[in-house]
Amino acid sequence: MADLIRKRLTGKEEGFTLIELLVVIVILGILMAIAVPSYMGFRDRANKSAAQADVRAAIPSVEAYYSDHGKYGTDGTYIFSSTWIKSNIDTGLKVEAITATSDTAYCVSAVSGNFRAKVAGPGGTITVGDTGTVTSC
Repeated sequence: MADLIRKRLTGKEEGFTLIELLVVIVILGILMAIAVPSYMGFRDRANKSAAQADVRAAIPSVEAYYSDHGKYGTDGTYIFSSTWIKSNIDTGLKVEAITATSDTAYCVSAVSGNFRAKVAGPGGTITVGDTGTVTSC
């Protein structure tokens, strides 16, 4: 008992006070408030780039289809659904749609996250936006 009284009188209690714990929690909250928005921006940029890359990767497959068949397809043909492109050109295409808009034109679109990229070809430029503003082929 005398040992316990001596410990209390000398002030050698161990542990953290409530104030110290609250300060640590506040610091962690501030760090999270800084880190989360920058992570979200990074993720959005990555999704935009992935959608563009998927469209860019599909264009050679569409051109190969054209060189083998002499046309992109008839108007409205969903080229990507043909087993010919999937088995003969690229089994790993990650596109939403490859559509022939005429015998000599096509449209390719891909989605990554909440972003969509599409190109009307041949020779078109890739447009990227969120899925609400950029429509599919």
